[in-house]
Amino acid sequence: MLERVSGMETEISPLEAAKRNPLMLGLFLPIQSGAWSPSTAPRETSWTFDYNARCTVMAERLGFDLVFGLAQWMGKGGYGGEMKFREMATDPLLVTAGLAALTKRILLVSTVHILYGWHPLHLAKFGATISEMSGGRWGLNMVTGYKKSEFEMFGLEQIEHDHRYVMADEFVTMMERLWSEDENLSIDGGFWKMKDGFVAPKPAGGRCILVNASSSGAGLAYAVRHSDLIFVTSPAGANLDRACETLPPHNARIKAAAREIGRDIRTLINPHVICRDTEAEAWAQYNAILEHQDPVAAQNFYATFAGGDQASWKAATREQWTIGGNVHIVGTPEQVVDGFRRLKAAGCDGVQVNFYDFLPDLKFFGERVLPLMREAGLRLDAPLAAAA
Repeated sequence: MLERVSGMETEISPLEAAKRNPLMLGLFLPIQSGAWSPSTAPRETSWTFDYNARCTVMAERLGFDLVFGLAQWMGKGGYGGEMKFREMATDPLLVTAGLAALTKRILLVSTVHILYGWHPLHLAKFGATISEMSGGRWGLNMVTGYKKSEFEMFGLEQIEHDHRYVMADEFVTMMERLWSEDENLSIDGGFWKMKDGFVAPKPAGGRCILVNASSSGAGLAYAVRHSDLIFVTSPAGANLDRACETLPPHNARIKAAAREIGRDIRTLINPHVICRDTEAEAWAQYNAILEHQDPVAAQNFYATFAGGDQASWKAATREQWTIGGNVHIVGTPEQVVDGFRRLKAAGCDGVQVNFYDFLPDLKFFGERVLPLMREAGLRLDAPLAAAA
């Protein structure tokens, strides 16, 4: 990606270009059926590749910095209920590879459960390949997994929480060395072994973008060592007021830990945005999602995140999980921008939004919210696509 400075063009990485925005802007792709809301309220949101490609192309045209896909492994029926919430689920690694050919600027972030049978050499090769396909725009959101049922799908025993991050550190360190070193690599590790491993071509810039979403002590210790972007969660649940009270020390602690080891990271949070012309219309949509909830799917979805040994999401209520997202921003375009401003003031460097009815909501967001974000100084005056 080229940037013009004082009449001269200089090379700038896609990640650095995204970080130039005062508030980074991402889109949480709906690659699972039902996306984030176990509700049957009317919408056309779809898990299909075609629908997600349309969302991504529109997001890039609007100037979004990144799109992101989560990964999960569900049995028949997904989270259950009449809607079989999230039974249909595509793989984000393959989805982002497909999106590489359809886009030019936007970052493409894929989640991978690295402890479910992967070897670092596999993912180093696949990541370097998608990096080449996308011009250095591919990122890996490393997750260790926490659901017993998912480990069992792969014939594995569930691994103790902190030990998962000890394993992740070895895995990602091996992967980073495969990306950066130009000789055959042999490692006799505690968990993975490799003789004469080698990856070429190397990722653009020598390294793929690394992302993590952690809240625990062990998870954050890993994240600040390796990640460029950290997806944070509100310690106080999805209520915006409470989130903005608790996020400042949380963000400050993460960034201080990164600075102590000489690293500079960015934190992003995931708001579910419901925006309409009037506040009453926005809250009517919020209530419609709740009124049409699939009670079985909603309860199962909530129970999954309320239980387990992960530290994130614990404060969110069942109602908040039915809406989806980590923080709820509901209201007019002006109120949504004010919510973003408050999250930035709370230490978040970016927002990764999701919607209920993705394409029409994204279109409305582009027409009504983004211009106000630029006026508020949260986004650059023009989309960075002009620099591509």
